[in-house]
Amino acid sequence: MPFRLLARHVYKWTLLHMEKQWPVRPQGVPKILNPLILLLKPLFQFFMLLWYLCVKIPAPDVFIVQNPPSVPTLVAVKWASWLRKSMFIVDWHNFGYTLLALSLGRNSPFVAVYRWVERHYGRMANGSLCVTKAMQHELSQNWGINAIVLYDQPPEFFHPASVEEKHKLFCRLDKVISQPYGICDCASYGSIGMRNCNSNETLFTTISDGDILLKPNRPALVVSSTSWTPDEDFGMLLEAAVMYDRRVAAILNENDSTLEEVLWKELADGKQYLYPRLLFVITGKGPDKEKYEEKIKKLHLKRVAFRTMWLSAEDYPLLLGSADLGVCLHTSSSGLDLPMKVVDMFGCGLPVCAVSYSCIKELVTVDKNGLLFSSPSELADELLMLFKGFPDECNALKSLRNGTLEIGSSRWTTEWEEHAMPLILEVISQNSN
Repeated sequence: MPFRLLARHVYKWTLLHMEKQWPVRPQGVPKILNPLILLLKPLFQFFMLLWYLCVKIPAPDVFIVQNPPSVPTLVAVKWASWLRKSMFIVDWHNFGYTLLALSLGRNSPFVAVYRWVERHYGRMANGSLCVTKAMQHELSQNWGINAIVLYDQPPEFFHPASVEEKHKLFCRLDKVISQPYGICDCASYGSIGMRNCNSNETLFTTISDGDILLKPNRPALVVSSTSWTPDEDFGMLLEAAVMYDRRVAAILNENDSTLEEVLWKELADGKQYLYPRLLFVITGKGPDKEKYEEKIKKLHLKRVAFRTMWLSAEDYPLLLGSADLGVCLHTSSSGLDLPMKVVDMFGCGLPVCAVSYSCIKELVTVDKNGLLFSSPSELADELLMLFKGFPDECNALKSLRNGTLEIGSSRWTTEWEEHAMPLILEVISQNSN
């Protein structure tokens, strides 16, 4: 199993087997007690984690911990490595103090303490891995830590979906896709009572003479996964969608008085246009989800529709493998990590339009496996360029998909054997000398 995937599974498994969890803060507790809670929670987690690592499991040769979370994880694992006479490796995936600063602010004393603990115990590790060259440079220059770059790679179950897999997925999702945010939209028009698995038809696929076919007048499927938090500006995507809708209407010289239902009926009857409908499927859970769903309801778009959903672990890779384009709004709290969601998209052969920030080019190669944007207008322009002539004549999109499949062929085995394994073996040999 890939190291980072294994680390996540072990961490979740550890939490599931803890005897006690930090209790949820009761409603009505005065805010003045929040600082006390912020202090008590990591202390509770520290002793529980230390007890588990030192008592519940056999002594390992090396502890490998993914950071963040930093407090109290780095402290607990380092103490456990002392007590168990094991070695200690940190996998730097981001900086925990920058994530804390998103909610408390950079000038918070808690953020300063968190950064000190993270830096102090990070420097005590016997070895370090990190996810980007930019982070490697930051760790070396400002933290005194020498780290080896180990790029994230997608697990094997992220792969392009077959037509049969797409049809079965769209059958399962058809009920959700058929429900618009409002009375009707371009993805739901004519769907009530018309599409279901018994009729062997979905918005995207149909069965003819026993063969599963992709509909030529289907919408382009654009997927974005988000945690619905302030560090991902979902408003950019909404603005870009509105711009796409208006610019297509202008390019096709459509009259503003043209009724939406007229266009939708033509599309449902099989008419194709130079620019397709776009169905944005947004996956994930988070605090800002309801706010943006309310904004979506107020949009009046002819060629664009939105759906938000939470998918099972089995269906999420299939959705990525069935989509035509991925959109990433991740900007990174530190500016030094890379979005795992894009890695997963590339594993499915899905090209990406991603928000541009300092080190994103270590993952997204412009005009090879994706495009970058810094504003809603730039994203709208990219959507117009990529989907012109969809589904058969969109050469730019096809070129990006081919490039994604070529670059994305690398999997965990190569990265692991070339970068992680030598470090782990070296660290273990130091402990045996």
